[in-house]
Amino acid sequence: MNIIQATTRDIPAIANLFNQYRVFYGKPDDIELATRFIQERLSNNESVVFLARNERDDAVGFTQLYPTFSSVSAQRSWVLNDVFVLDTERGKGMGKALLNAAKTLAIETGANGLALETAPDNIGAQKLYESLGYVKDTTYFHYFLDVSSK
Repeated sequence: MNIIQATTRDIPAIANLFNQYRVFYGKPDDIELATRFIQERLSNNESVVFLARNERDDAVGFTQLYPTFSSVSAQRSWVLNDVFVLDTERGKGMGKALLNAAKTLAIETGANGLALETAPDNIGAQKLYESLGYVKDTTYFHYFLDVSSK
């Protein structure tokens, strides 16, 4: 397995995985939207994407992180927004390797930490996160205001 920090030349591979990730979460199959979104994020340096490749050099997973800042700690933080590994590659350590690449990025950029969210029924992912030291927040409630046009 090989984990790399993606560049714009990796957009087709990432877009394909990103599209499958969105379909996994119930969104329509739309490779054009996926390509455009990933292209914009990488071209504008708005996110960092790590890409996992298997021993055949096939793109099999990715994670996407967005920078943010903590006013209270006066430090950078990272939002680990997306983690996805193809079904055929799960259980082989790809997710763990992607999360470890994200942790390394956070350390190298002087961040105070990584934040992520997952669905309450995504027990497999929760077990992985907790095995790597992520702590479930039971102190704060998280809110979201949807302002998108319906």
